[in-house]
Amino acid sequence: MGALIGLAFGLGLTLIASWALTPERPRLEGRAVRSVDTAWLRRAGIVLACVTVAFVAVAGLTGSATIGVGLAVLAALAPGSLRRAREERRNRERREVWPDAVDHLAASVRAGLSLPEAVVALSQRGPESLRPAFVQFGRDYRMSGRFDDALDRLKERLADPVGDRVIEALRLARQVGGHDLGRVLRSLSGFLRDDLRTRGELESRQAWTVNGGRLAVAAPWLVLLSMAGRPEVVARYATPTGVVIVVGGALVCVIAYRIMMRIGRLPAERRIFA
Repeated sequence: MGALIGLAFGLGLTLIASWALTPERPRLEGRAVRSVDTAWLRRAGIVLACVTVAFVAVAGLTGSATIGVGLAVLAALAPGSLRRAREERRNRERREVWPDAVDHLAASVRAGLSLPEAVVALSQRGPESLRPAFVQFGRDYRMSGRFDDALDRLKERLADPVGDRVIEALRLARQVGGHDLGRVLRSLSGFLRDDLRTRGELESRQAWTVNGGRLAVAAPWLVLLSMAGRPEVVARYATPTGVVIVVGGALVCVIAYRIMMRIGRLPAERRIFA
């Protein structure tokens, strides 16, 4: 029995570590990286692994299966929270590089390049995370010679709300042209930085609320774990009433946490030009 528990514990840790350390694969044009069913099964497996590891670890340390079940229910929240944190970090990093990309465009235009040439130059001098998309844009533009069509394919490739705004501004700048091109690009860069500054302030204020909610959810369970070393406490929670209290409290914490995260979530940017 001990070997079986150890095997389950080790397998769960391996699945969690592989999920946490595996980088996000870039989205490939023309095909999906994985099907929806495969992604769902993978997430379900990670949740099951977290629940198993939490139950085995807590039950083994405290000697109480009831407390282990309660903490295992809470552990089911961990994969979703980590996944959302990774998505938010990736989106924030993508938003932060767009003002620099527009600054590169403005500098290239001032240096005498045409707008299509300036956009192609981002494949070499632009932000690292955007270069692959602009390399493909250069290929599309050289093959067709149609700037608008290449911008449409670039928009589909990026699938980014901020990128949509930049691409539509480039399309408008192409139509305006002349001496107003540099001014349009500088104004766009300023607007993007203002948006970043405003959203950064909102995220900072939101972090206080979210962290306070997480602490409120974790506090009673930390107290319970600190008391679990006393045999009389373990025996008390081994009764049917104790099981109802622990499992019911865990479910209430999960529901309250999900409601808190939904209420406190900042609205995601939508692709209004898609």
